[in-house]
Amino acid sequence: MSSQITTAFVNQFSANVTMLSQQMGSLLRSAVDVETINGEKAFFDQVGQAAAVQKTTRNSDTPLMETPHARRQVSLKDFEYADLIDDQDKIRMLIDPTSTYARAAAAAIGRAMDDEIISALIGSANTGKTGSTSVALPAAQKIAHGSAGLTIAKLVEAKQKLDEKSVDPSIRRYIAVSPKQISDLLNNTTVTSADFNTVRALSTGSINEFVGFTFIVTNRLSTDSNSDRQVIAWAQSGCKLAVGKEPTSRIEERADKSYATQVYYCSSFSATRMEEEMVVEIACSE
Repeated sequence: MSSQITTAFVNQFSANVTMLSQQMGSLLRSAVDVETINGEKAFFDQVGQAAAVQKTTRNSDTPLMETPHARRQVSLKDFEYADLIDDQDKIRMLIDPTSTYARAAAAAIGRAMDDEIISALIGSANTGKTGSTSVALPAAQKIAHGSAGLTIAKLVEAKQKLDEKSVDPSIRRYIAVSPKQISDLLNNTTVTSADFNTVRALSTGSINEFVGFTFIVTNRLSTDSNSDRQVIAWAQSGCKLAVGKEPTSRIEERADKSYATQVYYCSSFSATRMEEEMVVEIACSE
């Protein structure tokens, strides 16, 4: 049982349980490819770039080309959340907190999913026939902090890196930033009046697209060894979320706990970067 539930033991002070400020569920799941899998591990096969050869003579032999293949491997991870609510707790409270606990559990699972996606985008990916080779995001896909936060120039450079790798422009592109990076753009003296109006609309939520990227504001981005925020830009198919079990809830009595009500959530998932050329890490000073 949560030791914090006594804070909700009330007489006349409150009529409901309020959720404290927190990220409610996953923000990034819809920004990556999602695939349902069975088993402990999954392999995603890829076909690389091939080149055609010119035919120079009549009736020549048919050329046989070796189409490059690659493979990414992901291992599922299991996530759980549970808490108990005694019947005595319900009596002392003005309302039944079960539904609020369920919302808190679902939110926790969603945040764990975002953490997996973020780690996969900028971490090492398991590749090769058995997934035994670890591939890090190369330096060419990283933009240095330059003693600055997020700037228009960095956004343009990130777009350029994706374009130079021939990333299909029809694939939707996203960028995950913290609130500080939105402030950086608003305070950027090099921003033109038109850009400023766009960024201002971005900060108020009126729009969510700029320089070809759909912006996702999250507080779960990590920092690098220099304490710079690791902003991430990517094309949607550049990351795969493998889901073995969708978030599942059970709310039921437990006889072994004096028939307290248990709120239980679980899910199995993991993520992997599918292609280094589709991801750009942008270091931003804070």
